[in-house]
Amino acid sequence: MASARLKYLSLGVLVFQTTSLVLTMRYSRTLQAEGPRYLASSAVVAAELMKILVCVLLVFKEHSYSMRALNSVLRQEILHKPVETLKLAIPSGIYTLQNNLLYVALSNLDAATYQVTYQLKILTTALFSVSMLGRRLGVYQWLSLLILMAGVALVQWPSESAAAPEKEARSAGSQFVGVTSVLVACCSSGFAGVYFEKILKESKQSVWIRNIQLGMFGLVFGLFGMLAYDGERVRESGMFQGYNTITWTVVALQALGGLVIAAVIKYADNILKGFATSLSIILSTLISYFLLQDFDPSSVFFLGAVLVIAATFLYGYEGKPPTNPSRA
Repeated sequence: MASARLKYLSLGVLVFQTTSLVLTMRYSRTLQAEGPRYLASSAVVAAELMKILVCVLLVFKEHSYSMRALNSVLRQEILHKPVETLKLAIPSGIYTLQNNLLYVALSNLDAATYQVTYQLKILTTALFSVSMLGRRLGVYQWLSLLILMAGVALVQWPSESAAAPEKEARSAGSQFVGVTSVLVACCSSGFAGVYFEKILKESKQSVWIRNIQLGMFGLVFGLFGMLAYDGERVRESGMFQGYNTITWTVVALQALGGLVIAAVIKYADNILKGFATSLSIILSTLISYFLLQDFDPSSVFFLGAVLVIAATFLYGYEGKPPTNPSRA
């Protein structure tokens, strides 16, 4: 009974985190407010800093709230193992790029289109798993990847519109930037995820310690990116210009999202994860249409979304071996 409750709790958490992050990020990037809009690069830095602090608190809790034990484990696992720590620089840099790309994508795409297109990370993760981990995919999984590609292609299929040519051209430009950002983010997500999984399997370090190491490099890469692209604006108006409650909500969701998923993933099987993804896509579509009013779905979009949802379930399906019939 307790296990079933944990499974459904993990389903609720996964749906809430995935849906709320996408919708609040989209809303925050399209909200018309007085003053300058917040810098996406600074939000990535703030999220990394928050993630490090939360992970340190979790390690502190694991060691019975002992400052001496916390200091000892951080020194032993991070400072005294520089090679192990440096291994996290590659996925951390890629994750930092990915987080910045997601802001670009949601500045140019509605939440529903983004959610469906971003499921291509299943394809990239599968391909990197085959090439880097030597994993073998079954017939159902290869079939699901083909269905996934077809579904995403239909979602991106241009719809007929009566809009003015100038507005249509601007829309097409934004769509191209958004889709390109999502595709690059999918590739980076697939590679970094598989690389991180490989590192976790090769060592016995705590997941929270690994996330602290990731966050440290992410903070450095994020600060470098912020100063390189938005340095002048930071010097003029500060790092936290344009921040409000919604911005901090986005930062918190982005920082805590991965940690929440890491904490509940052991209770969620593949079918449950597929169900969570499907619910998230449906909720994002409904909220984009009724509340944000930045999305006008077509029949082709719905067909593509159904194919993507079906592919997500099919990828997590594990065929059962045939059982021998019992003798009478």
